[in-house]
Amino acid sequence: MRLIVGLGNPGRQYQGTRHNVGFDVVDRAVTRRALDFESAPTDALMARTRGVEPAVMLAKPLSFMNRSGSAVAALLHYYRIALDDLLVVAEDVNLPLGRVRARSRGSDGGHNGLGSVIESLGTQEFARLRIGVGRGDARGDLAAHVLARFEASEEPVIAEAIGRAAEAVDAFVSSGIMEVMNRYNSRGPETDEAGTSTEASDEENEEP
Repeated sequence: MRLIVGLGNPGRQYQGTRHNVGFDVVDRAVTRRALDFESAPTDALMARTRGVEPAVMLAKPLSFMNRSGSAVAALLHYYRIALDDLLVVAEDVNLPLGRVRARSRGSDGGHNGLGSVIESLGTQEFARLRIGVGRGDARGDLAAHVLARFEASEEPVIAEAIGRAAEAVDAFVSSGIMEVMNRYNSRGPETDEAGTSTEASDEENEEP
């Protein structure tokens, strides 16, 4: 079974914020499969495919961003899902608005949700899909930025990115993280002249 986890904060007040793009991608993926959310055996909502292969579970932890890892670890343990079958989806202020990037492993890049997942799993060796939400004014408060909603001019860009990220989820389910990296990391200016992804350089740009 493949497990796709979107990171975000529960509650109406957080809907549509930059911090909840991970939830938005999972919502889109659930809609594409005509599934419904149900309660999970941990603090999360989940939607599952049945009778098709490969089986897919899409989940949204309800323990708030900073404690997301406990729900991810519990789902992996309860359903006996291999670490290679996990994809975590989250927003990234270090990427330009609308950029979609995948990695097979890595640090938390200053993201509290990813940090919680790494702490709970005891490893950085899991796939993640990041959607750029931009950093905003460098002089402004970063926490306020990620908890803010998108400007009207940004909404078409992020909506298109959420759609592409949902397609990337499909690619992960069918073919794994390397296929996602090959298909989605080469889009945009962060490639060399041969079209090779410069993903390795991203970690140098991440926050400590």
